Amino acid sequence: MTHTTDARSLSRSSGGPRAEQEENTRSRVLGAVLEHGPVSAADLGDMLELTPAAVRRHLDALEQQHYIEVTMVRRRTGGAGRPARRYVVAPEGHAKLGDDYLEIATDALEAIRRVAGPDAVREFIQERVDRLEAAYRPEVEAAGPEVAQRLPVLVRLLSQDGFAASTNEVAVGRGDQRTIVSAQLCQGHCPVRELAARYPQFCELETELIARLLGTDVRRLSTQAAGAHVCTTHVPLARPGPAAARTTTDHPTDQTTEEGRHD
Repeated sequence: MTHTTDARSLSRSSGGPRAEQEENTRSRVLGAVLEHGPVSAADLGDMLELTPAAVRRHLDALEQQHYIEVTMVRRRTGGAGRPARRYVVAPEGHAKLGDDYLEIATDALEAIRRVAGPDAVREFIQERVDRLEAAYRPEVEAAGPEVAQRLPVLVRLLSQDGFAASTNEVAVGRGDQRTIVSAQLCQGHCPVRELAARYPQFCELETELIARLLGTDVRRLSTQAAGAHVCTTHVPLARPGPAAARTTTDHPTDQTTEEGRHD
């Protein structure tokens, strides 16, 4: 899935080169929100080399189209300050970016459940996950035996398949004493979000897939299917032993929390 092409169609307009340039820039803004959200307007401007006024103009337009929305995020520095405004892709934006076959897929899974039972649905989803694992494993293993070596490759492969993946390292200590002990694997878009909301096996089996490919225990902190803006998976970078995925998903974080990523 190529998000740039899909996003470009969201703000189709006419009016010559100027309008086309505006359209392309707006698509870039939407793509950046998809990949990095929750993200601030200032950070978007830095990433895309846009003036504050230009960023605000495009964000306002995308918000009016219901493709993005504002979430309030508690600052990492803590204290009693007001939560910061951050932008995320709205449900309507996710729908435009990847739910073209939702109705057909939903009907098909419901037919499988009705005719063959819930175990058959899980088997169907497992087959899909197995295909992903077969495609990903050679490249992930070629990166090396360590989790820190494999994770960037997995992020790239997930992004190629439309999950808008990224990582956020979690450190302890300060200054020279800072030690990177874990990472958060974030997925800004889920091509099967609506299906996963009805069939949580998608999230459970995907979590197990991540654990097997990285060779370590992982823990899902939030999922878009359960209402969060970002799917977030905690990944310890030190290998504790044989991988055994934890598939329990916490309740999605409240919108006044960090939602597991990006200050």
